[in-house]
Amino acid sequence: MTLPDTPSNPAGADRTFQVDLRGLVDLLSHHLYSSPRVYLRELMQNAVDALTARHALEPAAPAAPFGIRLYADGSVVRVEDDGVGLTEADVHTFLATIGRSSKRAEGIAEQRGDFIGQFGIGLLSCFLVADEIHVLSRSARTPDAPAVEWRGRGDGSYTVRTLPASARPRPGTTVTLTPRADAVEWTRPAQVHALARHFGSLLRHPVTFDDGTGGPGGPGGPGASVNPEPAPWARTYPTPGARSRALAAYGEEVFGFTPLDTIELDLPAVGLKGIACVLPEAVPAGRRHGHRVHVKGMLLSEQAEEILPDWAFFVRCVVDAESLRPTASRESLYEDDTLAAVRDALAERLRAWIARAAASDPDLLGRFLQAHHLAVKSLAVHDDEILRMLLPWLPFETTDGHCTLDEFARTHRTVLVTSSVEEFRQVAAIASAAGLGVVNGGYTYDRELVHRLPEIRPEASVADLDPATLTAHLDPVDRETELAAAAYLAQARDALAVFDCDVALRTFQPASAPALLVDSREARHERTRSQLAREQEGGLWGDILGALRQEAPRAQLILNQLNPLVRTAVTIDEPELARTSAEALYGQAAMLSRRPLRPAESSLINRSFLDLLAHALRKDS
Repeated sequence: MTLPDTPSNPAGADRTFQVDLRGLVDLLSHHLYSSPRVYLRELMQNAVDALTARHALEPAAPAAPFGIRLYADGSVVRVEDDGVGLTEADVHTFLATIGRSSKRAEGIAEQRGDFIGQFGIGLLSCFLVADEIHVLSRSARTPDAPAVEWRGRGDGSYTVRTLPASARPRPGTTVTLTPRADAVEWTRPAQVHALARHFGSLLRHPVTFDDGTGGPGGPGGPGASVNPEPAPWARTYPTPGARSRALAAYGEEVFGFTPLDTIELDLPAVGLKGIACVLPEAVPAGRRHGHRVHVKGMLLSEQAEEILPDWAFFVRCVVDAESLRPTASRESLYEDDTLAAVRDALAERLRAWIARAAASDPDLLGRFLQAHHLAVKSLAVHDDEILRMLLPWLPFETTDGHCTLDEFARTHRTVLVTSSVEEFRQVAAIASAAGLGVVNGGYTYDRELVHRLPEIRPEASVADLDPATLTAHLDPVDRETELAAAAYLAQARDALAVFDCDVALRTFQPASAPALLVDSREARHERTRSQLAREQEGGLWGDILGALRQEAPRAQLILNQLNPLVRTAVTIDEPELARTSAEALYGQAAMLSRRPLRPAESSLINRSFLDLLAHALRKDS
C-alpha cells in the first residue's frame, strides 16, 4: 500500500515497510517451518544461545549453575534460562524488530559461529501455537538494570515495561506462552517433554522439565532431566568392546535397527563427532535415507541427505557439528564449501572402514558385501582405490554360479561377459557345458566392472560374448548327417522366416537341451525397425527409418543333434508336421531364453502345440 504525500510524508522521502505479522506467521507456518512443533526448538535454541553469550561474558563462572528449565501443565508452556538476558533497550531493538538477531549485539557479531540461531525470526514461531508471547528478562551485562517485561501479540502490537529487580532476581530470560485451543496437541505436557527430548537430548547445557504435578520421579516430575547423559561418543568406557556395544545400542535406539557395524566419525576441523550405522539389509539404490544432524547439540534435521554422497546409501548417520550452517528454517543444512568438505571427509571415513574390513575382518566384509554389493559396485565404478581393493571380492552371476571374480578368473583365463540378463540366460547352460566362462553383465555396473578386471588381475582376459564366439564352440555334425537332415532344415527355415531366423544343426552339451536360440536384443530391435521401414515405405516416417536401416542380423535356432527329440524331428518327411515341429522347437527355445515373448511368438507356441496334439490324435484314431 502506498502512503499519501503529506507534510509528514513528502514526495521522495524514505519510507519503511509495513509488516502484516499475521500474514508473516502464516507464511512461516506454510513455507519455512515443517510443523508447529518447531516452536519449542526455537525457544530452547534461544535459551542455549543466551547461555553461550553468558559464558562468553563470564568465562570464569562455573557452568553447572547455568541451565534451561521447561514447564508445561496444559494451560501454559514456559521456558526459563540463566542466560545473558536483555535490557529495556535490547527488547526494543531485538524483540520488536523482525529479522534482527540479538546475537549481533555488543561486539558478539564476530562470535556468531558460537550460536545456533542467526536469523532473528525464531521467536515468531511461537505465534504458531499462541496468540501472545510473554517475555520476562534481566540482563547480566548490566546487573543494575531493572527487569523488563515484553508482551507481543499476533496482531503485531506489543508492550514493554520495566519491573523491580525482584520480578526476576537472577539474570536470564523466561518466555511464557498461553496456547490456543487449536494448538493443544503441541502443548500438552507429555508432548512438550517428548519434543524437548527429541530436539535437545544432546545439548551440552542441563535441561530439565516439570509438568506441574509435583510428584516425585517419572519423566514429568520436578527437575526431570531432558538430557541426563552426554552424547554416547563423548562418554568414556572401560574397554573398546564396551564402547562399540554402546554406540551400536544408541544407533539401534535412534534408527530402529541393529547395525551391522558402527563407524565412528570425527572431524576436529569442523567440530563434528558421531557415528555411521551400517544397515544390515540391502536398500534400493534410488532410495536415500536421511541422516540425523545436530548443530551444537540441537537437533537440526532427521532427513539431512546432503551430509553424505549418493553412493553411501548403506549407512545412516547421527552427527553433532559445530561449524555447519543451518538454513533459515534450521531444518536443513546450507550448501557451502564447508558442507562440501565435510561430505568429502565423511566419504573418506567410509572408504577407510571398507578398507579395514577388507584387510582385517573378512567375515564382516563378507556380510557387508552380501547385503550391499550394489552400493560397493557403484562406488567401485568411480573409485579406483575401492576397485583395486574390492573387485576380486564382489559377487557376480556366472556360468559357475554366484561367485567372486577372483574365484572365477582362477578357473577361466578368458572371461566372457554378456550385455544383458536375457543373453546370459540364453547361453548359460550351453556355455557352461562347453567350458566357457561367462559372467552376466546385464545388471547395473556389472559389465563395466568385469571389463576392468585386467587392471587388478593382468593375467585375466575379458571379452564381450557374441553369437560367433558361442557357435564356434559348438561341434558341427558330420556331412552325412547334415545331408540327411537338409530337407527338414529347409522346411524349418521356411517356417521360421517370419521371425528372420536361420536354422542350423550342431552337437553340444547338455544333450537334454534340444535347441539354442541365439538372438540379441539389439538384433531384434534392428529387425523391428527394418520391418517398420518396409511397412511405412514412401512416407516421411518410412524415409527416416530407412535412413537408419542397417543390415538386420538374423536370429539363429541351433538344433542339438545329441538330443533324441531333434534326431526324431529331422527324419520327418511330412511337410506340415516338419513345419509344426520346427515351430515348437523355436517356441521352446524362446521360452528357455526367459526373454519377453512377442505376440506372434506366443501365438506360434499355442498353434504348434495344438497342431502336434491334433496330429497325435489323428495318428491314434
